[in-house]
Amino acid sequence: MLAWKSVLNQSGPTEFVFRVFTTVPELQTLLFLLSLLLYLLILCGNTAIVWVVSAHRSLRTPMYFFLCNLSFLEICYTSVVVPLMLSNVFGAQRPIPLAGCAAQLFFFGTFGGVDCFLLAVMAYDRFVAVCHPLHYALIMTRRLCVRTVAGSVGLAVFLAPLSALVFTLPFCHQREEINHFLCDGPAVMRLACGDIRVRQAFLYVVGILVLTVPFLLICVSYALITAAILRIRSAEGRQRAFSTCSSHLTVVLLQYGGCSVVYLRPQSGTSEDEDRHIALVYTFATPLLNPLIYTLRNKDIKSALRSAILRKAALEST
Repeated sequence: MLAWKSVLNQSGPTEFVFRVFTTVPELQTLLFLLSLLLYLLILCGNTAIVWVVSAHRSLRTPMYFFLCNLSFLEICYTSVVVPLMLSNVFGAQRPIPLAGCAAQLFFFGTFGGVDCFLLAVMAYDRFVAVCHPLHYALIMTRRLCVRTVAGSVGLAVFLAPLSALVFTLPFCHQREEINHFLCDGPAVMRLACGDIRVRQAFLYVVGILVLTVPFLLICVSYALITAAILRIRSAEGRQRAFSTCSSHLTVVLLQYGGCSVVYLRPQSGTSEDEDRHIALVYTFATPLLNPLIYTLRNKDIKSALRSAILRKAALEST
């Protein structure tokens, strides 16, 4: 709360603008159409997973409960960023007030943090499924699943306001241009005139808690899963056990790869343009690939989606 009061009482710049990707009209049109297409695909793909999991009783298991929440998060995550990005593609540089910029960073950090924590929870779910299959139903109860999701949301909401400390820094001008397409902490911090070391330390702490700690838990879970799979004698059994984890592991590598490069490496070794390009990956590629990975590599999802489409087509034809 103190961080947000400091933001609202900030006497520095009243607004920010985002640097445009290109000033060539043809490229602006292409970028707008491509970004809009990817955004619509993200909405459709993740909405389809939420709909299928919610509509089919056979998919009301812990794994698909977490997947449904992950897809909903991806919708929220991209919707915080992409609409504002699309409104600035054509070079209008529409200003965003300081409080609005801080709000976008808060929600971006919250949804991103919940995403990372949820991936760690899903790794634990896969650990229980592979290493303790006979006790899976007793361990992964509905109450535990709801509490882990609620705990992930609560922890992310608790950590996100620390990012608002970036906006308590003094800035040099009444209108600052951010070399990014969103109000990202490192990009905003580069515009400050004062000493950024304390705020930079806070961002590193948040980055470690949101990225490093969950990733280490995921690594421990998969180390135990790998050990359990190697003890399975039949090749078919090992293949089946590994297939239950491969989709989640692919998503983890996509999510943590780009975010770690931006938020955990030293600022002195970063390029603003590199950060912006990497941010495009975890803003568009990861939310777009999540439903594709889980749909193409999961027979239950494919079967349920196929039956739902056929049922809807049959109802419309009658």
